[in-house]
Amino acid sequence: MKKKIVIGNWKMNPLTEREAEKLFKSILKAIPYKLKAEVVICPPFIYLEKLKKLSRKINLGAQDAFWGEVGAFTGEISPEMLANLGVKYLILGHSERRALGETDSMINKKLKAAIASGLKPILCVGEEVRDEKHEYFNIVKNQIIECLRGIPKNLLPKIIIAYEPVWAISSTPNRRDATPADSKEMAIFIRKVLSDLSSPSLAAATRVLYGGSVNDRDAGEFLSEGGADGVLPGKASLDAKKFSEIIRIAENGS
Repeated sequence: MKKKIVIGNWKMNPLTEREAEKLFKSILKAIPYKLKAEVVICPPFIYLEKLKKLSRKINLGAQDAFWGEVGAFTGEISPEMLANLGVKYLILGHSERRALGETDSMINKKLKAAIASGLKPILCVGEEVRDEKHEYFNIVKNQIIECLRGIPKNLLPKIIIAYEPVWAISSTPNRRDATPADSKEMAIFIRKVLSDLSSPSLAAATRVLYGGSVNDRDAGEFLSEGGADGVLPGKASLDAKKFSEIIRIAENGS
């Protein structure tokens, strides 16, 4: 059985390093000394070095990176730089990045750079709407195929796939809650796509997570009934009590 993983995406929060340190320490205090599940926190870039010094129990991830190692890329940060900081994970293709114009082709280059630098990429995929003709399956399939294009099959298990239905995230107008059935349907489909790209065994070894405004009230259902190997909470990861409860739930399921 794959170890459950909980990845907190802090997005562009909190405002100060002092607040970030306080939140991080509050989470550390609330979780078990020895973890059965894997816990990752992805804060803004500027807090990574400070938080890295506070604990080795929680792994750190970044929310984005560029595909170049060094060069004339104003404002960008490379996976190699992140790896040198001790960062282990890297979120790529988040719906909020895609909304700003990031394409599958760009994500593909970032994935290759991340793997080359030894980081563990978390590839976010997901549809904006669930249409009656089930076109959303093709949308997710195309995202996976294009983002993984040219990546050797044997490396696919190094990539975590996070299913993030855009229609379920908190910032989407007229959002609605996703159900464990929605998650399970897509988890099965994602593994089928991965199997077709590689092999059933490699697909089975790849972790598939659920994102999309998961919280302490529904995380257990997504982990037990939604076919998810872990969860990717956003807003809930900014509340130490809620995030530690999600970790506790994952611990019980590991």
